[in-house]
Amino acid sequence: MPLQEEQLDTIKPEELKPKVEKPGFNAKVLLFGIPIFMVQLVAVYFVTANILMKKFESSAKIKNSNEGSPNAQVNTSNTVSAVDYGKYIFSINDIIVNPADTDGKRLLLTSVGLDLANENMQSVVKTREPMVKDAIISTLSSKSIDQLDDIAYRDTMKTEIITKLKRLIPSVGINNVYFSKYIIQ
Repeated sequence: MPLQEEQLDTIKPEELKPKVEKPGFNAKVLLFGIPIFMVQLVAVYFVTANILMKKFESSAKIKNSNEGSPNAQVNTSNTVSAVDYGKYIFSINDIIVNPADTDGKRLLLTSVGLDLANENMQSVVKTREPMVKDAIISTLSSKSIDQLDDIAYRDTMKTEIITKLKRLIPSVGINNVYFSKYIIQ
């Protein structure tokens, strides 16, 4: 409702100043901020407990199993390891796998290199190549696309492959597993 001219003359200048509200307690912080913070806290807990802890547990199991085996070589600050990494590599080329939960619609094409401890082990692995391929295929096909896409998870897959192969062929010392080709389609 517009003011008439007579009323404009009676208005004092103090009344024309805008009223500034003092900052006070905001109830929206309690209603929205704290629940959002709690949801984030729970999400971080589940990521840590379900993903990161499994990775640490699997690497700890492998370390413990290596310590008890007679083929294990301990590398501490006092001892020097006699392992030549990359000197004896046995290659398995073009393994095609259907990842878990893809209904055959997705594929993983990979080539794997096994870093063996000595040259004699290459002939043992060559004679048991079907067993080695089966262990690699079963390990990779049990993983979901999300796990196969995760670069950090590849180290976990490598340790799983090493563990399976050491159970299948205990006489073979495997230093590492290398993926020379890794294509997901």
